[in-house]
Amino acid sequence: MHEENSETDDREAAGSALPATAGAVAGLPRRIRAWGAEVGFAAIGISGIDLAAAAPRLLRWLELGRHGEMDYMAKHVALRLTPHELLPDVRTVISARLPYFPAAAVDAAAVLADDRLGYISRYALGRDYHRTVRGRLQKLAARLQEAAAALGQPCRCRVFSDSAPVLETEFARQSGVAWRGKHTISLMRDGSWHFLGEIYCTLPLPADPPAADHCGDCRRCLDACPTAAIVAPYQVDARLCISYLTIELHGAIPLPLRPLIGNRIYGCDDCQLCCPWNRFAHLGDADFAVRNGLDATPLATLFAWTESEFDSRLAGSAIRRIGHGRWLRNLAVALGNSSRSPEVLAALRSRLDHPSALVREHVGWALARHGAAG
Repeated sequence: MHEENSETDDREAAGSALPATAGAVAGLPRRIRAWGAEVGFAAIGISGIDLAAAAPRLLRWLELGRHGEMDYMAKHVALRLTPHELLPDVRTVISARLPYFPAAAVDAAAVLADDRLGYISRYALGRDYHRTVRGRLQKLAARLQEAAAALGQPCRCRVFSDSAPVLETEFARQSGVAWRGKHTISLMRDGSWHFLGEIYCTLPLPADPPAADHCGDCRRCLDACPTAAIVAPYQVDARLCISYLTIELHGAIPLPLRPLIGNRIYGCDDCQLCCPWNRFAHLGDADFAVRNGLDATPLATLFAWTESEFDSRLAGSAIRRIGHGRWLRNLAVALGNSSRSPEVLAALRSRLDHPSALVREHVGWALARHGAAG
C-alpha cells in the first residue's frame, strides 16, 4: 500500500491527469500543508462550514450592543453565518496562520512604561497584513486548483484576509489551527502573535480535529485589560476595548476611558503581552518588520506629522486607514496622559486651531489634564 501511494504521489507531482477518486482527494490536505509551509504559513488546518455552535454567541454579542459602532458586524451577520453566500457550493474552509511579531521591535513593556513614547500594537508596526496574507493565500489556492484539475475535480476557491464577513477564529478552532483564548483572540501553544486567513473551497476535503482549549484557570488577560473590556472569559465588550476606541471608533473617545488609554495610540496588546503562551512565540515574517521607527517614537514627533507626512510615511500600513484626524485624536489623548513638559504643551497648543472639531476637543481635554490654558 505504501508503494502504491508513493507511485500515485509521483504521478500527481508530474501533473498527470488521474481519475477522480475519494482517495486522491483525501491525499490533498498533506500537499496543501506542504504548499502552505512553502509560502510561509506556520500552520494550515481544514474544517467544514457548520457554524451552528458559534451562531448563538455572535447573535448574543450583537444583541447586547457590544459591537459598538461597528455596524458592519450586524449588517453582515447572515454572511458570517452562511458561508455559501460568499462562495456558492463551498464545502471546506482552509485556515492558515502567519506569525507577525517583529524581530527588532523595542520591548513593548518599556514603551508602555515611557509616557513620552507612542505605543502601537505590534501587528501594525510593519506592512499591512491584508496584502501579505491574501497574496500568499492566492498562491496556495492556485496550487490547490491546479492539483484538483489534474485529478479531474472541479474546484473553486475564494480567499479572505480579514476582508469579508468570515468567522475566522471559529474556523481556526474547528480546523485545529488555534483555539479561542479567554481574550477572544486565536491562541496556540506558541502564542497569539499571528494573523489568520481563509480559503473557502468547493472540494470535500477531510477535516482536521478541532483545537483543544488550553487556557485552563488562567485569567491574566482579564486582569490585565486596562479598561476591563474582557467582561468575562471569552467575552469582550468592544465599546471598552482600546483597539476599538483607537481604530474603529470614528467620533470622540468617551471621557472616562481616556485616562485609561495611557500612551496607546493605535491598538492595544496588553491581553497578549501577559499571556503565558506567548513566552513560546516565534518571531514573525519579515514583511512585518518595524517601519518608520514606529515601535518607540516620541508622541510629540508623531503629533507634528502633517497630513501629507502621515499619508506618505504610512503608505502600505494598516494604520493609514484611520486617517490623519483620528491619528491626531489618539495622540492628543496620549499627550494628555503623559508627564507635563514644555514639549508636550507646545505640541498640544500647535493643534488648537486644527480644522477638525474632533481634534480640537481632544486637544483641549489634554491641555486641561495638564492644567494648562489653550
